[in-house]
Amino acid sequence: MTSHSPGPGFRPRAAVAMSRDAASAVLDPQSLGAFRRVCDLAPFPVLDDLSTPRARSVLADVDLLVTGWGCPRLDEDVLRAAPRLRAVVHTAGSVRGHVTEACWERGIEVSSAAAANALPVAEYTLAMILLTGKRVLERARDYRVSRERGNWLRTPRGVGNYRRTVGILSASLIGRRVVELLRPHDVDVLLHDPYVDGTDASALGVELVTLPELFARCDTVSVHTPLLPTTRGLVGRSLIDAMRPDAVLVNTSRGAVVDQDALTDAVTQGRIRAVLDVTDPEVLPPDHPLWDCDNALITPHLAGSEGNEWRRLADLALAETTRWASGAGFLHPVRRERLAFLA
Repeated sequence: MTSHSPGPGFRPRAAVAMSRDAASAVLDPQSLGAFRRVCDLAPFPVLDDLSTPRARSVLADVDLLVTGWGCPRLDEDVLRAAPRLRAVVHTAGSVRGHVTEACWERGIEVSSAAAANALPVAEYTLAMILLTGKRVLERARDYRVSRERGNWLRTPRGVGNYRRTVGILSASLIGRRVVELLRPHDVDVLLHDPYVDGTDASALGVELVTLPELFARCDTVSVHTPLLPTTRGLVGRSLIDAMRPDAVLVNTSRGAVVDQDALTDAVTQGRIRAVLDVTDPEVLPPDHPLWDCDNALITPHLAGSEGNEWRRLADLALAETTRWASGAGFLHPVRRERLAFLA
């Protein structure tokens, strides 16, 4: 066994490569202490620029990089400076920004905390599905203005979540978790995903439908497809126009998956409602009509891990580091052949 081969008793040399803000957010002192118990962690500051003399000195000895938001690209030049590097443990979701083809060519093992980051997104999505079904935000606004409850026995029959039809676009990590969270509720769940067959749909407890069916039949459609060349603008005008009157579109994936102009037309005209944690562009211009539209709720990309949820990312990364050092391999590996389907 060489000095940098995982297995019993192996203690990898590691370094943290991400922005300083990301490291401060995700890696609190307790998490850093836990990492130091399983690996020899290079002293801070973190590596946020891999071209500096200090970074090159650190890279020369590392077996593993703990990466996060703001990690520089691990290209051929960087890898030449890191001859011992064998693994990357990412404390966030997508690795597209920093794991390059050169990493796969070398055979570097990669792990991601995408599974951990999926949980708060799914929780946010469930909350918005239930809140919009009950029309909570609009009714709270009206209540604040009128200061009167009104006759609750005249509530329109379209309000409520009983037997509501919810559509999930893509059985991604997040999409599958949303399906799981919906199970205790009295809703019917439809799914569109071209890579899911009938057997898998049955196991998930959903009805597999075509993309047009999903938008035509559902009271709420929740978008969970990653942004890929094939999914950019996937939710176009024809699908949006086919949605039921007063239906809700929830988007927690990427804004560019949805035709922003078509969505804006439908929402501002009062035909549908929208809950948008992402938009295209990511921050809409100050004069964009959706800002002042009562049918739209826009949040600042907050569904993913924030606050105390960052600790879950660090915990998963620590567990993956511990497994890899022991020779057990990653529980949440990123596979090169799956990149075409991942965000």
